[in-house]
Amino acid sequence: MDYEAKIVETLAEIINVPSVTGNEDALCSLLEGRFLDKSTRRVGNSLVVGDPDRARPFYALYGHLDTVPEQGEPKARIENGNLVGLGASDMKSGVAVMIDLLEDESLDPIHDLVFVFYAAEEGAHDLNELRMVLDACPWLTDAALSIVLEPTDLNVEIGCQGVINADVIFHGKSSHSARPWLGENAVTKGGAWLSKLHAMEPELVEIGGLEYREVFSVTRAEGGIANNIIPPTFMINLNHRFPPIYSIEQAEERIRAVAADADEVVLKDRAPAGGAAPDDPHVRRLERVAGGRRQAKQGWTDVARLTERGAVAVNYGPGLVAQAHQVGEYVPIANLVTAYEVMRRFLSGEGIGGD
Repeated sequence: MDYEAKIVETLAEIINVPSVTGNEDALCSLLEGRFLDKSTRRVGNSLVVGDPDRARPFYALYGHLDTVPEQGEPKARIENGNLVGLGASDMKSGVAVMIDLLEDESLDPIHDLVFVFYAAEEGAHDLNELRMVLDACPWLTDAALSIVLEPTDLNVEIGCQGVINADVIFHGKSSHSARPWLGENAVTKGGAWLSKLHAMEPELVEIGGLEYREVFSVTRAEGGIANNIIPPTFMINLNHRFPPIYSIEQAEERIRAVAADADEVVLKDRAPAGGAAPDDPHVRRLERVAGGRRQAKQGWTDVARLTERGAVAVNYGPGLVAQAHQVGEYVPIANLVTAYEVMRRFLSGEGIGGD
């Protein structure tokens, strides 16, 4: 069966409904109206579709509705075999696969299915609406397997990294820029530390044959009052991505150690790393059906939130990892079709008994 035309139409439609974090109401309402004939539960701007018999195994599929802020992109369009538009890879392509699976009347799944479309993944960790959804429907984490359709280049990605942001602050003393010796320049004071961080290489951490890279990255810097004033404060945002071997508390200690030269370190938002279950039979079967390469998730996804609550969860989706948050973001149409067919075959029971 040729699914290409329908899934391209679905993805273009949802790309053309803006849903920057905090403004997902229109897209959530569109889906709510689209699934009037199905069991749905709305939680904020998130939607749970399906009411599985919890006495039997069921599968849960997850996709976030929001995108990062707009960067001047036009409406969805096709270019060179790709569908281009804001959120095309991250992760409206995964959401489109979920929508079309829901509407596929010929799909005969071996287990009941539930689909979770949720808001605010791209924003602050504590405002992510998946937390509200799981609080309202705690049975979701009992799924035999939860699949988060984040961009993975069609690979099955195990676990995910944790993330912490911290303000790394250097203090000085203001003075007239004509007489800098009467003050202390906080910006140049932080220069030696920045140079040291610039030379720091990612640390490779291997867990069960999967390679994660621990990294510390400066993502913002702010200092200065006026062009003729020596800056008394220099504040840097340090973003730490850490592998699943570290708890939040251990990661906090590591970020404090890296920033030990600063005058002050203020830890801000934090999210734990995602646990891995590579030997789970459902995960192994998905890998066989997908035929892709098993790898670690170099980034944070809601696999972490799900595994923290005891769920077995992995990432698998059509989007391109390198396209996430890019201007001119796109997804290959071929990836959409492949991901749809892989999910359809997996949900229909292909590969059972292959262990």
